[in-house]
Amino acid sequence: MLIKRVLVKFSGEALSGEEGYGIDTQILNFIAGEIKELVNAGIEVGIVVGGGNIIRGVSAAADGIIKRTSGDYMGMLATVINGVAIQEALEHAGLQARLQSAIDMKEIGEAFIVRRARRHLEKGRVVIFAGGTGNPYFTTDTAATLRASEIEAELLIKATKVDGVYDKDPNKFDDAVKLETLTYDQALSDHIKVMDDTSIALAKENGLPIVVCNMFEKGNLLSIIQGDMSLCSMVK
Repeated sequence: MLIKRVLVKFSGEALSGEEGYGIDTQILNFIAGEIKELVNAGIEVGIVVGGGNIIRGVSAAADGIIKRTSGDYMGMLATVINGVAIQEALEHAGLQARLQSAIDMKEIGEAFIVRRARRHLEKGRVVIFAGGTGNPYFTTDTAATLRASEIEAELLIKATKVDGVYDKDPNKFDDAVKLETLTYDQALSDHIKVMDDTSIALAKENGLPIVVCNMFEKGNLLSIIQGDMSLCSMVK
């Protein structure tokens, strides 16, 4: 597998470390090191980050006091906070990074313009896409698939806390079996949750392969790019 351009999706929850909320700067530093390995290998890297370490739109709107649309916008703002943090960590590691937001925040980052994003990537800059899709009712997983498709990435890596996709929850069932590869249709089945259905359907439509891996496995991102799929699952 020869990959030139990749988009990595990090969950917001993973940024919080053991605290379960907020941002752990040591995790930021680790992420920056992993991304630097890719850049040094000549890979063009885009990043989408979630906001679950700060707030989740669905949870915020659960009791009806906050409308779902407002809750989702709050979640989008959380991804911008995380995006700024990742940009700082990348620059601290010696990389050039640009933050593009789906919500206009010109004092903080650029507006999302796909041609500009591609140009940054071609120049070796890491581009962080924040603000989700810019629309409520869409997850950051869908934002990741959308941005990956727009920048013409050859692979979407979902970096999470688990080492792949299982036929059932490995935290609840000892007999859970890891699935090395699965089809988009398998990923859309009720009992296997890789990403939400909208993001999987979009990936299927655009022929975008998805890899699910453990973000805390040092060197794993580069290994995946180089074709080692032993510590992940692939949807294609």
